[in-house]
Amino acid sequence: MKKLNFPKYNLLIKNIENKHYIFEPIRKKWLFCSPEEWVRVHCINYIVHTKGYPSSHVSVEHQIDVYGLKKRFDLLVYSKKLSPFILIECKSPSVKINQKTFDQIIQYNLKLKCPHLMVTNGLNHYFCTVKQNEKKVEFIDSIPFYSKNK
Repeated sequence: MKKLNFPKYNLLIKNIENKHYIFEPIRKKWLFCSPEEWVRVHCINYIVHTKGYPSSHVSVEHQIDVYGLKKRFDLLVYSKKLSPFILIECKSPSVKINQKTFDQIIQYNLKLKCPHLMVTNGLNHYFCTVKQNEKKVEFIDSIPFYSKNK
């Protein structure tokens, strides 16, 4: 699998009939290791092991209804008060992050109203703060550590 721009984590990987599977620690199951799944599992480890969020505060691939359309977000991280805090969109390393990617996460966030967004393809990471009252999104250096959120 392609080396990503994340710290090194101890990931559980196994090979079955020449296909790679990766253990996804939130849902606690083995999944086919597609390029997007490779990024998603690294991102989960980043949130839990680097940023300090409890794994119980991370939700993976849940369906939401956005103005009558069924959508699935990649990762949703909850604050200490268990309100939606960080919405994360993961793409395959071969997918270039562009305006369409940001439009997608902004659309999902209309429903979830997270104050922070992260978009990543594993190689490039973009972090944003959403100012709901001003209807404004600003790029920031990183998402907050769990110890710093309210």
